[in-house]
This record gives sequence, C-alpha cells and structure tokens, in this order.
Amino acid sequence: MKKDIFIGMLVGLIANAIGLFFAANLLGKGDDFTLVIKAAAEEGFLGKLISLGAILNLIAFFVFIKKRQDYRARGVLLITVFIALSTFVFKLF
Repeated sequence: MKKDIFIGMLVGLIANAIGLFFAANLLGKGDDFTLVIKAAAEEGFLGKLISLGAILNLIAFFVFIKKRQDYRARGVLLITVFIALSTFVFKLF
C-alpha cells in the first residue's frame, strides 16, 4: 500500500515537471526554460505556471482510477494538493 502511494506521488511529481516544462515552453515562446522560470519568478506568475503544469496530474489520476489502482491515484492526488498549497503559500509571500 505505501509503495503504491509512493509510486503515485512520484508519477505526480514527474507529470507536474513535464507539464511545467511544456507550459514554460508554450508561454515562453521558445525561450530557454531557465530564463522563462526566472522571468516568471520576477514578474510574480511562477505559481500560475506551476499550477498549469499540474494539469497533467489529471491524466495520471484518471489513468490510475481507470486501472483500479486507487492507492497510486491517491498518491497523485496528494501531490496535487501539496502543489496547490505550496503555490498558495508562495503567492502569499
């Protein structure tokens, strides 16, 4: 059970990282990834960019639900909630 939750959390982090990369490349108009992240942090929309990256977690979540791998889906959901809370805290400070 713990192993499946950990796998789900790992998949959620990887999906979020890939989504963040795609969102940065799409919104950055082909600029360097690190340059886009630095500009987003300076302009104050890094939290929004990270939240856009979390959209891929929906796909992973529903794939795990469809395969009846509930504990892995729970791990993806935990990471998604963690990302939402961290972007909220990031926006406050």
